[in-house]
Amino acid sequence: MAIPVATPKALLADKGYDGDRFRESLLIRGILPIIPPRSNRKVPEHPDYRRYRDRNRVERMFGKLKQQRRIATRYDKTVLSFESFLNLAAARLWLKSLSTRTSRRRAINGDLRS
Repeated sequence: MAIPVATPKALLADKGYDGDRFRESLLIRGILPIIPPRSNRKVPEHPDYRRYRDRNRVERMFGKLKQQRRIATRYDKTVLSFESFLNLAAARLWLKSLSTRTSRRRAINGDLRS
């Protein structure tokens, strides 16, 4: 049974993908290109920079995941065990960021309880 793949609403990409043909093909498929313009573009198109910030978050997350040797070298033999460990590693990063945010919020509010 094949898993249906949803069509994305938008594509976040860097300046390397800023080309008229690429943008047109995305728009024809109903995908909004969120790509900053190259510096040599004659008529710059301005993307939604609020949405473009998410691209940086995703790249940083992949960078943090790749710091874990097991993921970077893909020791696992099966796809299931690799994806399972990837989920565990992502959950670990999420929990770490959640506890950091909570600690920071307590420090800002002056809450001395642990």
